[in-house]
Amino acid sequence: MEKYKIAVIPGDGIGPEVMTEAVRVLNRVSELDGSFGFEFTTYPWGCEYYLKNGEMMPADGMETLKQYDAILLGAVGYPGVPDHISLRDLLLRIRHDFDEYVNLRPVKLLKGAQCPIKGVKPEDVDMIYIRENSEGEYAGSGAWLYPDSPQEVVIQNGVFSRKGCERVIRYAYELAKKENKTLTSISKGNALNYSMVFWDKIFAEVGKEYPEVKTYSYLVDAASMFMVKDPKRFQVVVTSNLFGDILTDLGAAIAGGMGLAAGANLNPERTFPSMFEPIHGSAPDIAGKGIANPLASIWAASQLLDFFGHEDWGKKIIDTIEEMLVNQDTLTRDQGGTASCEECGKRVTELLG
Repeated sequence: MEKYKIAVIPGDGIGPEVMTEAVRVLNRVSELDGSFGFEFTTYPWGCEYYLKNGEMMPADGMETLKQYDAILLGAVGYPGVPDHISLRDLLLRIRHDFDEYVNLRPVKLLKGAQCPIKGVKPEDVDMIYIRENSEGEYAGSGAWLYPDSPQEVVIQNGVFSRKGCERVIRYAYELAKKENKTLTSISKGNALNYSMVFWDKIFAEVGKEYPEVKTYSYLVDAASMFMVKDPKRFQVVVTSNLFGDILTDLGAAIAGGMGLAAGANLNPERTFPSMFEPIHGSAPDIAGKGIANPLASIWAASQLLDFFGHEDWGKKIIDTIEEMLVNQDTLTRDQGGTASCEECGKRVTELLG
């Protein structure tokens, strides 16, 4: 039996609650399949760890994580810890140091999910966002000059390398080719006259190698409008770190809310482990109440299965979530139900078999 070693970082707030259900579902899948299994190791890193130790993870945390096949992350963030510390010293550090340069986020409206846009059908919202995940606007490059003086100046640099842009754009072209879908690039070349002009240039260059892929290019402001007014025009989408972060949250709202939104942080070459997470926050206001929606974390678990080549099980999990939404079966309150987080997760395992 193939055994996958998975590091689990439940994190903060509702993270431990939803991660428990993702692990439950993965264990059930391995029981039903019989050809592979999981070995989970949990690490108590995050904001609570920071408040006790002054760091989001131990100094050797990255070396520890390197031995695993994948990482499951619950949520990061808690009152009292500045967001730029909680994000940059754990999530962004893992993404950067493990070269997880592809952030893959499905924006898919399942049947039964609550869409706030009138008249939109599930087949109208079926996008895959490929977000550059290791540099761009989140590279952390800049300067803070003359602090706390009238001359105070801050400089935030966006870092766009040819290697970084080309590899994520090529990944998106390959996916669009494989799935016979259109590819849309989203940038802001009219205003960002270096970074986004460079991005547009590379998108066009790489596109010459894929004449069979139909492409579109939109400015980010126009794209955000079209996502609401005409979402069916988007299939595979590739964009920069910041724009992808914002637009996929908009996509989550369109596709049923943050409780259904998952994301994969991929190192396609598998030199380092990839990381899978629900993209909602830690929601400290409802932590410990047992009412968090675990379906986003379970969707992230399905992405993990896809990554390891078990697409059949990944699809079965999504189909099960859709069945629950259609039947209004054992859903948490954000989806109109009354179930607890645990009840919702257990119901997924029951329906799987």
